[in-house]
Amino acid sequence: MKRREFLAAAGAGALVSALPFRWTEASWSKPRKILYFTRSAGFEHSVVARKGKDLAHSERLLTEWCKEVNVEVVCSKDGGVFDGDLDQFDAIALYATGDWTRPVDRPNEPPATETGVKRLLDAIAAGKGVIGFHAANDAFHSRGSEVSPFVKMIGGEFLSHGRQQEATIRVASPKFPGCQNLGESFRMLEEWYAMKNLADDLHVILIQDTEGMVDACYQRPPYPSTWARMHGKGRVFYTSLGHREDVWESKIMKDLTLGALAWVLGEVAFDPVPNIKEVTPGANQLTR
Repeated sequence: MKRREFLAAAGAGALVSALPFRWTEASWSKPRKILYFTRSAGFEHSVVARKGKDLAHSERLLTEWCKEVNVEVVCSKDGGVFDGDLDQFDAIALYATGDWTRPVDRPNEPPATETGVKRLLDAIAAGKGVIGFHAANDAFHSRGSEVSPFVKMIGGEFLSHGRQQEATIRVASPKFPGCQNLGESFRMLEEWYAMKNLADDLHVILIQDTEGMVDACYQRPPYPSTWARMHGKGRVFYTSLGHREDVWESKIMKDLTLGALAWVLGEVAFDPVPNIKEVTPGANQLTR
C-alpha cells in the first residue's frame, strides 16, 4: 500500500491529516530501520539496564511497537556504532547519558569516539531524524556559558530532578502526531526533569505545569517537557517521559513515541513552528 495522502488542515503546525491517527503496517510508506542507542556513561536507568542477553524494558517495548508499523529496531550499547554505516538507519533513538566517549565498568559497551559523535551530529544536520527519551538530554553537558553542540541539537539540557511525584502535563500542541487523544492536560507519576538552555526555536508539545510540585528545582515557571525542532534538515523530537517502567507501558508513551517516529521519518507532515515564547514565556527562568 502506498503512503497515505494527507488532507490539508488550517493553521501553522497542524498535522495535515483528517484521518484517525492509527498504527498499522499499511500506514507506513515502506519498511524502515532505526537505531536505539542506550549506553549510559552516567547513571544507568532501569528501563535501559539489561539482564544478561535480554533486551532492557524500553528496548523490548520500542521493538514491539515498531513491529506494528514495519520498522526494525537495532538496539545497541556499542559506542562504535557511530563510526560505522549510519546510512543504514532511517532515524536514531537515544536514551544515553553522560560523555559517550568515556569508558564504563560494564562489559561489551565500548565508548564512542569523538569522530563518531561528530558524524552523528553531522548526519542529523544533513537530515537524519532523532527521538530522545528522558535522559537523552543528560549527555555532553555544556561548560560555563558555552552550550555544547549536542545540547544545541537536542534542544535543552538536564539540570536536576526532585522526587518522583504526580504532576500535571499540559498539552500545548494537540495536533502533533500521537497527541490527538490527550485532551488539554493529563496527570502522571514520573521522575520529572528540570532543564536549562532550552532553545528559542522549540515547538513545545507538552508543558511541565509546576504549580503544586514539591522540591526546589520545580519552583519555577512552567517549561517545556516535550518538544520538536529542526536541526538543519534533521527533525528532532525529545520527551522527558520515560524514567519509569509503568510510564513506558502506558498508552500515552506508545502513542507519543509512534507519533514522533512518524514525524521524524517524514511519514506525516507537521511544521514545528517555534512557540516556546508564547506557551512557556518563562521557560529558562529557573526560579519564580
